[in-house]
Amino acid sequence: MARNDGPTTPEDDSQFYRGGRDGKAESSSRRASRAQIDDSPLDDRVIDLNDEEESPFLRAQKRVNVRRSAIPKKTAVRLRLVLLILVVLAAITSVGAFIYRYGTHSWRFRLESSDNVEVTGAQHVSRAQILRIMAPDLSRNVFFIPLAERQKQIEEIPWVESAAVMRLLPDHVKIQIKERTPVAFAQVGSKIELVDPTGVMMATSDSQADYSFPVIQGMSATEPLTVRSAQMKIYNTLMHEMDSNGSNYSKDINEVDLSDPEDVKITVADKDGAVVIHLGSSNYLDRYKIYVGHVQEWRQQYPKLNSVDLRYERQVILNPDLRGAQANTSVTAPEDMPPTDDSAPKAAPKAAPKHKPSARHHR
Repeated sequence: MARNDGPTTPEDDSQFYRGGRDGKAESSSRRASRAQIDDSPLDDRVIDLNDEEESPFLRAQKRVNVRRSAIPKKTAVRLRLVLLILVVLAAITSVGAFIYRYGTHSWRFRLESSDNVEVTGAQHVSRAQILRIMAPDLSRNVFFIPLAERQKQIEEIPWVESAAVMRLLPDHVKIQIKERTPVAFAQVGSKIELVDPTGVMMATSDSQADYSFPVIQGMSATEPLTVRSAQMKIYNTLMHEMDSNGSNYSKDINEVDLSDPEDVKITVADKDGAVVIHLGSSNYLDRYKIYVGHVQEWRQQYPKLNSVDLRYERQVILNPDLRGAQANTSVTAPEDMPPTDDSAPKAAPKAAPKHKPSARHHR
């Protein structure tokens, strides 16, 4: 290093001393730091810088412990929902129990008298018949009336086809009745009964409406309903055919004998006397038309015409039900006679006891 031999000034001296004390120290420390920075890896530098920034005089931060719940958050939400539902159900149950107790014990829901029983649709069924069935329910709470049992008992009345029993709150019962529709009279012993299309018999009375039906023979009240139902099926078919195509021949029929399903006999009114007609088991309308078209011709040949048998293919038997000379008179079958598929015998029937026809029954 060159030495400064020139004159010096006080300012230079002061700068010299500052530089000697501070500058040299600073220069040497800086050089040492640079040397360390150049020789150290990058990670060491970052660590050194962080260490230099930390101050020993800073107060250490206090750690706060976070308290965690023992039940997960989703589970807690579900539990609260379940609890809310249970509370609502408990409230509804309490209200329902109160209403039930009030409804089953309050005097407001009591069937006080027969005036609280309303009956509709009954024409042939008397109110007294209905009240006899409802008698055990008077002064009873309407909620304890066995509606299904009462309905079944009411439907056992012959005239009732169906019934509906309903509660009308607070203290009434309504009964709706659908009655049977009669289609014929039935001769049962010495009595005349009304009968519906299914074979159910109903008693007649003077207070009922007037009817004009044929009287069915050969039906018994002691037979099962299935037997009477089969007989009524034949009757319904007969009447339907007689009125088909606007013919309206059913009005001529006074009696229908169903004692033999293979030989349906009808008694028709005539100005010269009633006639019994054997129609077999099919083609009722076609065979009756044969009678209508030839009855005057037959009466000219046989003035006393009591019965006609139209069951056979090639012949017509006149008066088969009479005894004597005019019994079993056979005539040639008309050309327009329909073929038969019945199982009737081909020969003429034997003479039978005299049949006494009766007029169409009216009430």
